[in-house]
Amino acid sequence: MLAGQRLLGESDAVCRYDWQRSRNPRDRRTTESGERIMLQGKRPPILSATERDGVRAAGRFNGQLLDFVRPHIQPGTTTSELDKLVYTYTMDHGHTPACLGYMGFPKSCCTSVNEVVCHGIPGDYRLRDGDIVNLDLTTNVDGWLGDQSETFLIGRVSDEARRLTQCAFDCLYLAIGAIRPGGRVADIGRVIVEHAHEQGFSVVREYVGHGIGRQFHQEPTVPHYPSRQAFRDFLYPGVCFTIEPMINAGSRETMLDSHDGWTVRTRDGKPSAQFEHTILMTESGPEILTPTQLGPAPGHRF
Repeated sequence: MLAGQRLLGESDAVCRYDWQRSRNPRDRRTTESGERIMLQGKRPPILSATERDGVRAAGRFNGQLLDFVRPHIQPGTTTSELDKLVYTYTMDHGHTPACLGYMGFPKSCCTSVNEVVCHGIPGDYRLRDGDIVNLDLTTNVDGWLGDQSETFLIGRVSDEARRLTQCAFDCLYLAIGAIRPGGRVADIGRVIVEHAHEQGFSVVREYVGHGIGRQFHQEPTVPHYPSRQAFRDFLYPGVCFTIEPMINAGSRETMLDSHDGWTVRTRDGKPSAQFEHTILMTESGPEILTPTQLGPAPGHRF
């Protein structure tokens, strides 16, 4: 949820931009070409055995929460009703919705419908036949964060929407399958771009995955395309991060809603789909920390 962001040009200079700071003008820097950047260069936190148990607990609860809300994601339900379910279930279990109030975000989850790429704010919109909606959840469990999302098909959707959702789902699991201990972050974006383009879709670049643990957004930055910096960043055992490819049916270009300052839409108005997991790199390979019991598993066909 509340995906990291890069605002770099096609040349993808070595500079880094952190989404968490992007909303504060005092933290911005500008290159000669007018690109807004934030210099990084920090190594990602390496979690100890005890710390790994913390992120595992957060991820397990987040998956449990998604399964709780899942039956309610159907025609006739408003996105604000989904948000209330997320808030109540989370608080009743002694945890807190991580995005509620984060950088001013007003709700407990993100609900991104159709052409909304990410950060959709729950409201009065009532889901209807033919929609696709991404539900993005992040939970704070004893100071540790779990983060994931799924795109849901509402009733009978178009062939394009179904293929797009399938592509985003497959991109997530292809990326998980491509990484290894000590491997490059760029391995994630390489397989995502390759598969999405083969299917005739595009990959959003401005919003990316990110390191996560006790902080919402930290190193490493995880672009869903093979940027230059991603070839310099490595996924060592103990690194915790999200993979959350946003796949567009049309152009990869996006635009930010100037009224609410959060909702991101495709520039051409065509639909977008996304899936996300929190991943812990272990000595033996990637571990999915946000599994669900009722959601689609690898190989699922929509």
